Amino acid sequence: MFAVSVMAAAQTSPPAPAALTLDQAVQEAIANNLDLAAEKLNVSVAEARGITARLRPNPVLTVSGQSLNILGATYSPATPLGPNQMNIHTDFPLERGHKREQRIAVANEEKSLAELGVREVMRQVIASVQSAFVDVQQAKENLSLAQENLRSLESVVAINESRLKAGDLAQVELDRSRVAALQYRTAVQQAQLQLDQSKIQLQQVMGRKAKTTDMEVAGTLRRDVIADSQEELNRLALTRRPDYLSDQQSQARSRADLRLQLANGKVDYTIGTEFTRQSAWGISGNSVGLYFSMPLRVFNKNQGEIARAQREIILAGARANALESSIQTEVDKAYRQYVVSRQLLTNVETEMLAKARSVRDTTEYSYKRGEASLVEYLDAQRAFNDAMQTANDARANYARSLYLIDTVSGATVSGS
Repeated sequence: MFAVSVMAAAQTSPPAPAALTLDQAVQEAIANNLDLAAEKLNVSVAEARGITARLRPNPVLTVSGQSLNILGATYSPATPLGPNQMNIHTDFPLERGHKREQRIAVANEEKSLAELGVREVMRQVIASVQSAFVDVQQAKENLSLAQENLRSLESVVAINESRLKAGDLAQVELDRSRVAALQYRTAVQQAQLQLDQSKIQLQQVMGRKAKTTDMEVAGTLRRDVIADSQEELNRLALTRRPDYLSDQQSQARSRADLRLQLANGKVDYTIGTEFTRQSAWGISGNSVGLYFSMPLRVFNKNQGEIARAQREIILAGARANALESSIQTEVDKAYRQYVVSRQLLTNVETEMLAKARSVRDTTEYSYKRGEASLVEYLDAQRAFNDAMQTANDARANYARSLYLIDTVSGATVSGS
């Protein structure tokens, strides 16, 4: 009966959560990031401004009346006052210079700017997730290495305990091996702590409110090869980076604003019509009038706004040039980091790892047979640990360099 209950409980226990992939982490971060959500609202604001830009000016209706029957005064030949009068006047503004079209153009440019702002924040969010994901992967490798070292030391301790019982080993030798095992046990705890902290940081970047150390990540550290040259990466960055495209869009927006300000400098006309009704002594009469008005541009010709728009074009161009130089520097640094990281990883894996593992395994075998001292074994173990740690760092740094190139070249948002 107890066995049946245990089997039922095992069958109803929830399955372990699937390991998190990098793509899933990125999508979750994009969905939860508050800065990105706030940036997306700028697109809605720009769309609302587009609605305003498409509106035409409203006609104006004016209704007025005059009465001379106040304070007992009446219209008569003896009191030559005017008759009672009612006026209905309408004014229709006529915009010139294609002002409405220019307003729409500016609104469209502002919407494009807002969309590029969303892509730029997305680029930064993706870069943060990639970096945090690599940290978790590296911490997993370090924990695996620490556990392997501990297992090796614990096997040596077990053998030494047997040798001590057989009278083939001194107590001090066993104690030294136990101390070494204790040190590696501490290293495992530290590696576990580092892994837990990396997981929490990744979940923080992803925007999760409830964080857990039970989360697992899938996949190995990235180690593909960049096919593009540095010059090609520079060219791609200037065609894909949202921040650079935003500066270019600012120039286009400033040019559209200049056209709008030039249009605002054009004089608008107002066409008016008026209906008037007069009545006195039981006699009434109606009249219709047509009016035309325009401001006289003697002082204000919109010179200030035109000058401002012209200077904003120059300012946007200067910012684009400065950012272009900065992007080229970023690409250069990222590419150099990639080349150095790749060379270091190749050297470590081809020249260091195999030798360090071979020395460690040989020395461990010799020590267990009593042909090597504990000091020699511990030195070999320490050298192996240092080599593996260097390899883990090299693999992680190489993966980071690949993600950094994607970030600085705009590859992470090229399809957005």
